[in-house]
Amino acid sequence: MKNSPVKIPSCSECDNKNIFGCLPLHEIEKLSVNKDNNFFKKGQVIFYEGNHPHGMYCIYNGKVKISKLGDEGKEQIVRFAGEGELLGYRSALSNESYKATATAMEDCYICHIPKEKFSEVLNNNSNFSLEIIRLLSDDLKKSEQNLLNISQKPVRERIAETLLVLKNRFGFEKDGKTLTIVLTRREIGDIAGTTTETTIRTLSEFVKEGSIKLSGKKILILNLNKLLLAANVHD
Repeated sequence: MKNSPVKIPSCSECDNKNIFGCLPLHEIEKLSVNKDNNFFKKGQVIFYEGNHPHGMYCIYNGKVKISKLGDEGKEQIVRFAGEGELLGYRSALSNESYKATATAMEDCYICHIPKEKFSEVLNNNSNFSLEIIRLLSDDLKKSEQNLLNISQKPVRERIAETLLVLKNRFGFEKDGKTLTIVLTRREIGDIAGTTTETTIRTLSEFVKEGSIKLSGKKILILNLNKLLLAANVHD
């Protein structure tokens, strides 16, 4: 972690839309004056699973992966986070250690808000408390869906759905086809709950079918309908 090399605006002037938007200006500024602005290089860990939180993080710019270690030390990616999203807020609220590790997937600019100030604003604003509850509920719903997919869906469907989730989550580059997020085959397999070898084989099948194109680590979605069909979901 380093001091940010760029000027990060105050929370009230930030263009990222998040749950802080429900707060009155004076409470937004209370968070802003107490925050630290930090720069994390690609691959740098923002916080480790098992460490005790001192606050919560808000991503100003960049992409972050949140992962857990299995019994055999295998990494399992549980979700991604991007601009405007919060990290570590559940641990800050419960005063428990982090349940996962957050790692920068590209150079990131991230704000850190002390948990005392976060809790103070939370206790003083019922609208903000409700937004946090909704956020927790949404996280739980997504976790339950992921568990259902891994336990019941065939591998082919899981990998196709993973690509669709990445498309919906991060979008395309200017060409309208290339995913903006770059992952290794192992990371894609981690998300889908399968091996790297199976991931490589399945992606090759999608290439032969004309659903996608591979360009190094970059993935281009050529036929969305075919990918939707492979994932057994409806757009």
